[in-house]
Amino acid sequence: QAQLVESGGGLVQAGGSLRLSCAASGRTFSRAVMGWFRQAPGKEREFVTRITWTGGNIYYADSVKGRFTISRDNAKNTVYLQMNSLKPEDTAVYYCAAASSFWAGTAVGDWDYWGQGTQVTVSS
Repeated sequence: QAQLVESGGGLVQAGGSLRLSCAASGRTFSRAVMGWFRQAPGKEREFVTRITWTGGNIYYADSVKGRFTISRDNAKNTVYLQMNSLKPEDTAVYYCAAASSFWAGTAVGDWDYWGQGTQVTVSS
């Protein structure tokens, strides 16, 4: 059974950095597109970023462009999210996601596998 497990969340002051990790198991995701979403209290889950299996195609939401960096290590079946210059509005539960295919859009419904989420809180 496919499983995604996030780690690395926590509490950080505005302007600080965090690095999230997502370890995939139960199947091979090395050729699947993987991504990150987030959900703030009272809001819908929103797309943050995605990366294709070669790493050659990366896309970011405008809200995080220039501050967040996604990467992956296919040998370790792990995807990372480096978050710099964090803002209070980045506070949310961050979810790792994977699709069965090599591409997926920015809609929640485009993705097939989800982690349990990790809390990121940015204080002002």
